[in-house]
Amino acid sequence: MPDLTLYKNDFCISTSQSKLDMQAIHQFLSKEAYWSKGIPFNKVVTAAEKSLNFGLYLNEKQIGYARIISDFATIAYLGDVYVLPEFRGRGLSKWLMQTIQQHPDLQGLRRWILLTGDAHGLYRQFGFTPIAAPEKWMELHNKNVYSK
Repeated sequence: MPDLTLYKNDFCISTSQSKLDMQAIHQFLSKEAYWSKGIPFNKVVTAAEKSLNFGLYLNEKQIGYARIISDFATIAYLGDVYVLPEFRGRGLSKWLMQTIQQHPDLQGLRRWILLTGDAHGLYRQFGFTPIAAPEKWMELHNKNVYSK
């Protein structure tokens, strides 16, 4: 799958694995993100290696991130989405979401899924809704996996 790189003023979104600042991503996910506090560095690296990554950059500095887990035919899971607090309110998360949803390898999917504790308003703008039949969904969730 060829890398995608888009620019808007001094900002860049890229799917290039080689551009990712894994230290910066780990810093945010392990220290700031409520969903992955304490995640080990090697878990962040493995997750990125097995995902379609969208890095958000100001010049060369990593300021945001999102990743897609997908079979690229029927379903995509959107996870680990963030924009550093000092860069929020500039439309960057919307640009990131537009870029993800317009990616050529993510077209024609039957289902997109995500989990969020605080960004429902953002995702609603991109067609996400609460699960229509939650009684059909099940999960096995170990919320303390990184604290062991």
